[in-house]
Amino acid sequence: MKRLLLPLLAVLAMPSASHAKWMEASSDHFVIYADDTPSELQQFSLQLERFHGAMAFLLRTGNAVPSPSNRVTVFVVRSDRAVRKLVGDGSQFVYAVYLPRAGGSLAIVPSVDATSATPSFSMIALLHEYAHHLQLSSALFPWPRWFVEGSAEFFASAKFEKDGAVSLGMPAGHRLNELAYAAEVSATDLLDPEQYEKQERRGYDAYYGRAWLLYHYLTFSKERAGQFAQYLKAMQEGKSSGDAARSTFGDLAKLDKDLDKYISQKAIMSWRVPPAALQPGPVALRELSAGEAEMMPIRVRSRRGVTKKQALELLPEARAIAARHPQDASVLTALAEAEHDAGNDDQAIAAADAALALDPRQVNAYVQKGYALFRKAEAATDKAQAYRAARAPFLALNKIENDHPLPLVYYYLAFGKQGLRPSEMAVKALDRAVELAPFDLGLRFMRAWQAISDKQADKAIANLTPLAYNPHGGQSAEMARKLLNRVKSGEPLNSLDPAALSAEIEAAQDEPKGEPEGKAKEKADGGK
Repeated sequence: MKRLLLPLLAVLAMPSASHAKWMEASSDHFVIYADDTPSELQQFSLQLERFHGAMAFLLRTGNAVPSPSNRVTVFVVRSDRAVRKLVGDGSQFVYAVYLPRAGGSLAIVPSVDATSATPSFSMIALLHEYAHHLQLSSALFPWPRWFVEGSAEFFASAKFEKDGAVSLGMPAGHRLNELAYAAEVSATDLLDPEQYEKQERRGYDAYYGRAWLLYHYLTFSKERAGQFAQYLKAMQEGKSSGDAARSTFGDLAKLDKDLDKYISQKAIMSWRVPPAALQPGPVALRELSAGEAEMMPIRVRSRRGVTKKQALELLPEARAIAARHPQDASVLTALAEAEHDAGNDDQAIAAADAALALDPRQVNAYVQKGYALFRKAEAATDKAQAYRAARAPFLALNKIENDHPLPLVYYYLAFGKQGLRPSEMAVKALDRAVELAPFDLGLRFMRAWQAISDKQADKAIANLTPLAYNPHGGQSAEMARKLLNRVKSGEPLNSLDPAALSAEIEAAQDEPKGEPEGKAKEKADGGK
């Protein structure tokens, strides 16, 4: 695919709309925005749908079509440098971003070439991130980091066959240099996280490559047939990854030698999912309006998530574009988001209303209006009336998209915002939102606290466990682990104070810890 949007207005100049032909490709599981030819964009979209089908087939997750707003939106930017600027955490190794959010999951990747049967590195990065998305949606247990990353590499190493089949678990050619030249990561490092954390590493290491190798080897090795399942079962029964590994695989030094022998083979196995198992639905292509094309850099920045300062910097351009395109509902919806991000609730509501007057199916206009009204309600004198008004946009959204998770979430939140105990129906609404968006770990945290409030330890543990062992969870994972341990200890649930626990963790974060440079992050936590 061609070079696409330039997301940083302050750094890169956006090409004029006359020189760009922005397209939207909409399919069952994805919405893609790109400056590309219709034929190439359709091919890209169909490849993603085939990949989804192949993963769903092997993982036996079913192939249900999600609510439209629970699809993954893919923005393809000019380069990996642009991705890193969007992430903004200073990492040298981020190549793609995946943000799992209820009603708004998105991926940001560099320019993609979808014309080859063997994916380019940009495409591999996107497939890797989507593998995370699908696994988060279906995982019943928090797998260790090596498993999460190794399996994503396994699935992302795909080949799109001419006859419509998809091969998964192909040789990870993009990791060969890493495996050959980067700092060594042993099987013990992978399988025992504490051992890996103890070591001081500088520069990029071979973690992802060795994780792929271990996952691939355990999947296909005849000599170790059945051990993969035994290891996972041991972890499900409560053993740590290291203990489960040693009891299942035996001498981990020998496992290292077996991995080295395995990678030196002339050929390795892969899974081929036949065309009959892959039946992607149609792809709807639409050329974006001139106003949408102009607004795209601001839209992707807003969707990625901005600080108040960044929002204020983007706002003048958003207003200028909206002034040039006052009859474009999509442009006004993007303006509503920019106004809300900048703290201008009344202006956000006005822009959302203007967008809905032109097109009552602008989903994000309802969302931004609801966000703004909820924030205004915090300062209202009549809380009950203010929150009834704040819920109105979400109720309207629910009527046009019944399975959108945010109306359910904000129905639940309206109770707590007013200092009220959520009703039984509100808790069921939150349960349904978690069911619709299991990849949104923030919803799980919300559900865990409700379970604690209701003195339901089992439900609290079920929702805290995937949070506590999320390899990319950062401070949230640390908080979840502490909370999980306290719930499991039998401590009275009514003694747990989330505010006090947050303060305790923040105090611990004040101590400089640093992170070894070799532990590259592929996902970026963020958003609003």
